[in-house]
Formats: sequence, C-alpha cells, structure tokens
Amino acid sequence: MSVTQSTIEETVHIALREDVGDGDITAELIPIDAVSLANVISREECVFCGMDWFEEVFRQIDDEVFIEWHVQDGDSVAAGETICSLSGSSRSLLTGERTALNFIQTLSATSTLASSYARAVAGTGAAVLDTRKTIPGLRAAQKYAVSCGGCQNHRMGLFDAILIKENHLLAAGSIQKAVDEARFHSPGYPVEVEVENLTQLEQAIAAGVDRILLDNFTTEQIREAVKLSNGRTPLEASGGITLENIREYAETGVDYISTGSLTKDITAIDLSMRFSM
Repeated sequence: MSVTQSTIEETVHIALREDVGDGDITAELIPIDAVSLANVISREECVFCGMDWFEEVFRQIDDEVFIEWHVQDGDSVAAGETICSLSGSSRSLLTGERTALNFIQTLSATSTLASSYARAVAGTGAAVLDTRKTIPGLRAAQKYAVSCGGCQNHRMGLFDAILIKENHLLAAGSIQKAVDEARFHSPGYPVEVEVENLTQLEQAIAAGVDRILLDNFTTEQIREAVKLSNGRTPLEASGGITLENIREYAETGVDYISTGSLTKDITAIDLSMRFSM
C-alpha cells in the first residue's frame, strides 16, 4: 500500500497545528543561529515505519533540516540502533522533535504488531487483514504500517468496498435483497457479507458475493464452513481473534483473518532523539 503525498502533508499539517500552534515559544530560548546534530535511537526492538511522515514534519517546519536515514520502512531494528541522524537549526529540530517522534513511534508500533501476527500464521496460507478500527486521522498511515509489517489491508473506508453486516441485513430483509441492492447502486465494487451461521453462509454463497465474513465462528465452525464452501467463495474469519489463538484459526483453511488489534491494541515504540549542540 502507498499513501499519497497530499495525504501525508495534510496529516502532518494537522499534527503540527495541534502541537506548535502559533509558534514554539520555548524554542525561542535558543539562539536563532544555533545549529545542532541529533540522532533518533530505538530503545527496543521493532519493525520501523514512518519515514515519510517524519520527513514531512521537518519539511513543513524548516526544509533546510537534513536527515540521513540508517534504516528503511519495514526494516527490523534492534534496541539501541540509530534510526536516523539529523542536522540543522537547533530551534527547528526542537520544534519538530515531538511531532516527528509521535508519528514514527505510533506507526512502528503498528508495523511491529503486524509483523508478529504475520509470523504467527506463516505457512498456513491465511492472510491477516486490518480493519477500520484505526486512530482517527491516521487511517492511511496505519494501514500503510500494517503492510510494512507483512499483513494486508481490508477496505480503506465505507467508500471503496461494500460490507453487508447484521443491521444492513435486517433493514434490507434478506441477504439476497441486500446483495442485489448493493450490485444495483454500486456496480463494480466488491461485495462482502457477514454471516453468523451456516444457513446464512449458504445464502451468501448463492447470492454470489465476493467474500464472506464468518462472524465470531469457533474454529470448529470455521472448518465446517470451509468444507461447505469448498472453495466457491473466499472466507474471512473475524471476532475474538488474538495473537495467542490466531494460528489455530489460520489452520482451519480459512482464506483471511481480520483483526482490529493490528491498529488499536498498540503500544508506542520507545524512541528518543538525542541532541549534540
């Protein structure tokens, strides 16, 4: 997955407006002509992510800040490893420090957790997907981080794919009616239906959907669903899946496993910027 430059610029602009506001009044304590060198260090192992957001922070503050990268997005980083080195105006480095670190701490946390999930299902044939349970304002950034960690992206939002859930089905009247309406109003978009039992699974297969989400199925129920589907429609498992049990779900033969944990159950990676004046 790639993120457009305009999206990165907008996200960083909002973050800087939130932090810097009308100006960094603390940085004014530093002589305006002071120049510094700095290194960003990781205090723990991680899968790094967020180069473009980090660079954009300093570009919007001071495009004369120079950044030398020692790692790339998706690289495994050891505790104590230097991620990048910076040089430029001391004021500019200080002003951008927190916002720039916030981006890479959060995105590296996402990619690191995604890497753990990807390793957990390795060799099973199942792909791990993210969801829309992202930090507000960071949807594209976190989904990019998920891909850096080795997992895959589900739909970006409500605009690029159709997922018919329980309340949609109740309002529409049946799976077939809901699917027919989806095909009529949004031709060309992928259509997925969430089902809660094997009867609904049969109905969704008959309706010709592109994918079926097995909502809160046990692993035994998923095995039955895989056997019943027999490859006719790709199946996705979701609900109650954790890093501890995902391997068991993956070994049922399901095609996809989606979990909001990739983007919401994260702990920021401990990164620090060390200055030398």
